[in-house]
Amino acid sequence: MLITEEFVDLTTPYGPMRTHITRPVAPGKYPGIVFWTEIFQFTGPIRRTAAMLAGHGYIVAIPEVYHEFEAPGTVLAYDQAGSDRGNELKYAKELASYDAHSRAALDHLVSRPDCTGKLGSMGICLGGHLAFRTAMQPDVSGAACFYATDIAQGSLGKGKSDDSLARAAQIKGELLMIWGRQDPHIPLEGRRKILARLDELSVAQGLRYSWHEVNGAHAFMRDEGYRYDPELALQLYRITLDFFHRRLGQGDRSDSHPPSGQ
Repeated sequence: MLITEEFVDLTTPYGPMRTHITRPVAPGKYPGIVFWTEIFQFTGPIRRTAAMLAGHGYIVAIPEVYHEFEAPGTVLAYDQAGSDRGNELKYAKELASYDAHSRAALDHLVSRPDCTGKLGSMGICLGGHLAFRTAMQPDVSGAACFYATDIAQGSLGKGKSDDSLARAAQIKGELLMIWGRQDPHIPLEGRRKILARLDELSVAQGLRYSWHEVNGAHAFMRDEGYRYDPELALQLYRITLDFFHRRLGQGDRSDSHPPSGQ
């Protein structure tokens, strides 16, 4: 499926938020996914992942998570300076702003004439945590969270104090949780703390989730750098697409291919 890219500046209580949109070229209606980035914002690997999602029949909205602090279009480098800046801003940002920005991105998607109104979220690293929190919005049917940082420690946002595990009881959709066993940012004890909470909610209120742990380091999905594992990435993207197809549907994807010879 052919795709196109654009951006919109969404109004939020914390200022305008540059949001990149990747969507199918073909006319019709498609489900929407809010895709949250790593701490480096809209990098090449994130752009390629968004293209992959859109090419399978989704409208993908990628907010610039640090828009309060950085100029529109800012991309942090995959180096020590970029990592230091990204982590600094992760803990400078108000916790409430993360949720306000989730709501703004979801509202934009559902307002679009090319969206079916079925909504999901996805995220990687910091974005995995934000996808988890986005799932607390009542209109999110499914969230795919890749090696989500700070959930176990409860340390997201200004003051390094979040309520994500407590508020997980608000999740009405389904979760897809993916982890690397060799990820030092979410060690075994952290993963087990999150798993225990999800098990508790599964019994108490029927929370639906699947849990995948693989032999991968942090950022093993990122197609740049020495930690990239193409085999695992392909396997897990297939699982993710199957998850979103099941939870969100595929919109008009079946009618999107041009006739033979065109």
